[in-house]
Amino acid sequence: MKTPTAAVRPAARQSTSARNLTVAAMLSAVAFLLMFLEFPIPMLIPSFIKMDVSDLPALLGTFALGPVYGVVIEFLKNLLHLLIKGTTSAGAGELCNFTLGAAFAFTAGVVYKNNKTRKGAILGSVLGAVVMALVSVPMNYYIVYPAYVKCYGMPLEAIVGMYQAILPGSYGLLKCLTVFNLPFTFCKGMLDALLCFFIYKPLSPVLHGRK
Repeated sequence: MKTPTAAVRPAARQSTSARNLTVAAMLSAVAFLLMFLEFPIPMLIPSFIKMDVSDLPALLGTFALGPVYGVVIEFLKNLLHLLIKGTTSAGAGELCNFTLGAAFAFTAGVVYKNNKTRKGAILGSVLGAVVMALVSVPMNYYIVYPAYVKCYGMPLEAIVGMYQAILPGSYGLLKCLTVFNLPFTFCKGMLDALLCFFIYKPLSPVLHGRK
């Protein structure tokens, strides 16, 4: 015979999973909307590369719900972007956005899961931003920029020329990505982390389903 406690546990787990999925869906929708709030920093990086904080909801989700949910939020964010706005890069831009965001959120979430302190959250965010920045170089070099060249018919030399307009010594795409995109992506992650630390505590009751 099952005890009352044993009978209640599966229902409690189902309730928690349903709540987590609801929170993840909500954060995914917010992340999708944040993708439209982007802005260039033309003095530091070519203007076709824009800053946004759309990885912030995934970081909130990975700390509140776990690293897998951070990846799920990144996936749903980009899926919504593909379905609603469409793509201008044969999906390469969305694939890159998902891969970088997932690397950021998952790394931060795994570190925090094993050290649930403020220090663990900070360390996780920094390591996540580092991983995201490192992954951005091969993703852009092998997937995104070749897709842009093909989709827009723009010679790769013209793209490199946009970097050279800011830093004349930038020769070759790999050097451009290392000098510009890598630190830019790291700073983008740290901006998301900074905002997360400001708003996580006020949002904690909603993220954890507490009143």
